[in-house]
Amino acid sequence: MQESRLFKIMYHLLAKGQATAPELAQKFEVSVRTIYRDIDALSGAGIPVYTETGRNGGINLMPDFVLDKAVLSKEEKDEILAALQSVNVAKNTGSSDILQKLSAVFSSHSENWLEVDFSRWGDIKQDNEKFELLKSAVIYHKNVRIRYADSYETISERVIQPLKLCFKAKAWYLKAFCTHRQDYRIFKLNRILSLEVLEQVFSDRVFPEREEEGEEGCREIILRFPKEMAYRVYDEFEEAQVKRQQNGDLIVSAKMPEDAWLTGFLLSFGPQVEILEPACLKETLAEQARLIFEKNRMP
Repeated sequence: MQESRLFKIMYHLLAKGQATAPELAQKFEVSVRTIYRDIDALSGAGIPVYTETGRNGGINLMPDFVLDKAVLSKEEKDEILAALQSVNVAKNTGSSDILQKLSAVFSSHSENWLEVDFSRWGDIKQDNEKFELLKSAVIYHKNVRIRYADSYETISERVIQPLKLCFKAKAWYLKAFCTHRQDYRIFKLNRILSLEVLEQVFSDRVFPEREEEGEEGCREIILRFPKEMAYRVYDEFEEAQVKRQQNGDLIVSAKMPEDAWLTGFLLSFGPQVEILEPACLKETLAEQARLIFEKNRMP
């Protein structure tokens, strides 16, 4: 038990840089005296840990301390290598070099059992370049000027402060602070038509994570699909949102945003989707289908 706690204390100090004895005692549910004994044990084992007194004092690790590879078990090394190997976001992200170096450091090799590629089909060069530029801007806190096509058919130019890249629902998004709106925004990477990384550096920010993120502006939508569309239904919706009827029809209940994207999404099912609720959405889809017919019917 003590050995496990010693490692946890070391990992905590590596992550946080400094901690007080009362803080560690509360975290690991032991007495302050026990923490000081643990610090003595770490020091005796050759870990460069030391204490500082005073108002800003605490327990510290030497700044140049690096965790020795021997601390990691073989299973932990294999997990790290497998995690790096399994995600191939873009060919230029350098994951292959990192994997090769860590394999050498760990004197280990991970079987190539899985590949995940988040890029689109076709020529992925442009996607890769965009991803690399934004990744660099996030890491080095560089402002970025973008041309962006929003869901309201408007193309605008704005300067943003990129904070985090996020993959969700089959697409890449960028969480950022928009200097034009003076507010936090989420941008879909596919809609960033062009970008320029600027030299201007911004102060560190934290994107506000909301529990209801993605639910705001959504409404319960109920749809019916024939059994022949099961392959597509389970591609797009979670199993818990789907109920199969006795005749094989699939009833889907899901919260979705009522906007131009939803109309286009439903039209992609062609005549194989029936809107049960809400009635206003049914009217909107029917009107869009009529306009498509009028525009494309033979003279």
